Amino acid sequence: MSILRFAVVTLIDSDVDGRRLRRTNNREAVLDALGELFTEGNYEPSTSEIADRAGLSLRSLFRYFDDVDDLYRAAIERALDAARPLLDVGVGPDAVTATKVHHVVAARMRLYDRIEPAARAARVCAHRHDVVAAQIAESRSFLRHQLARLFAPELRGSAGAARLAAADALLSFESYQLLRHAQRLSRPKTAAVLTDALGALLGAAS
Repeated sequence: MSILRFAVVTLIDSDVDGRRLRRTNNREAVLDALGELFTEGNYEPSTSEIADRAGLSLRSLFRYFDDVDDLYRAAIERALDAARPLLDVGVGPDAVTATKVHHVVAARMRLYDRIEPAARAARVCAHRHDVVAAQIAESRSFLRHQLARLFAPELRGSAGAARLAAADALLSFESYQLLRHAQRLSRPKTAAVLTDALGALLGAAS
């Protein structure tokens, strides 16, 4: 390869890499902006608000996302990905019931504290965005199956399905929000309420 051709190829590659980096950085800036707006309680910001916060023009916003659904999906998915390590309960089905109850309550509270802004936003806009509604359904299904696996010994028998449904509702994001915000319970009090209620529910199954 001649020196001239090598230089041209190098310049082209550098330009492509530069455009790719700018695209990645701008996309992350949009997601950062939307996450900040969620944290501030603005769960359905306008595209102008998002673009302004990201430091981009409104016209360029959808160079990085197909549409508003794609933008919300990506923002909520990023929040869930960041919180994924918090899904680990730290014990298995063979642990004693009280230990499992303590661990799963603590894990769910850490998870919900971390994803609260994005989770609230998802529930506010789910009725208008099918993709977001599907994300919520998928997350709920995962958490329900986690309880089914963890408490399989306690859920044996004819009442198992009903107890699983009750445990799933008790440990849902919505229940946590009700206790923490509507009833204004402190974090320790919320943990105690959830632990006592779940322990009583599962203790009745043993």
